[in-house]
Amino acid sequence: MFMEKISIITPSYNSSSFIIETILSVINQSYLNWEMIIVDDCSTDNTLEIIKENFKDSRIKLFENEVNYGAAVCRNIGLENSTGRFIAFIDSDDLWTNDKLEVQLNFMLNNNYEISFTNYELVDENSKSFNKFVKSITKIDYHGYLKNTIIGMSTSMIDMSKIGSFKFVNIRTRQDTYLWISLLKKGFNAYGIDRNLAKYRVRNNSISANKISAAKQVWYLYYSLEKLGYIKSAYYFTFYAYNAIRKRF
Repeated sequence: MFMEKISIITPSYNSSSFIIETILSVINQSYLNWEMIIVDDCSTDNTLEIIKENFKDSRIKLFENEVNYGAAVCRNIGLENSTGRFIAFIDSDDLWTNDKLEVQLNFMLNNNYEISFTNYELVDENSKSFNKFVKSITKIDYHGYLKNTIIGMSTSMIDMSKIGSFKFVNIRTRQDTYLWISLLKKGFNAYGIDRNLAKYRVRNNSISANKISAAKQVWYLYYSLEKLGYIKSAYYFTFYAYNAIRKRF
């Protein structure tokens, strides 16, 4: 059994309805050598109280922001305080199957991979399945990812010994998408596991539920941040839009 430590980073904001289920999906992992770094982004509900009252596991580390910074800053705080060779992410409303970490770590170590991701299932706010699954692909590079933003954040794992240190760009939305653009642009590849190891919660008020808004944010990444120019941005965006629709059906 591999015993590499995995640091799990979770930004949290007003997550009282879901945080217990999310943390339990981490605690119930078959792989035991992990730490979970929760960074609460100045929640105005009772998220903090729920975490403090219900979870005494020493592997869970809670940080509290004094002001609301956004998920990018929260994830960077998590990275700064992580001690594991491997980094995994799970959002405060998503879920993992019990063998997620074990399967994914073995996959990465056995194949000497630097980044991996998995299939995931779409569920509603009550954890009821939509019977829709987003499948990974075998391998994706920078140009492939610009066409198909297939990596689910809560399915991902990074080997820091291969990637080195990194940070999220401080933008309010799609900072996860831009992370993969930035890392893959350096020449790294991401490798998919064709197994459903995570559940992504589709919330009515979530950013990603607004497909037009999400599309505008991706265009902003391509055109303004990545500075691809209008023609290249339009080229990649056309593929992105097609794949974004296709992977939901």
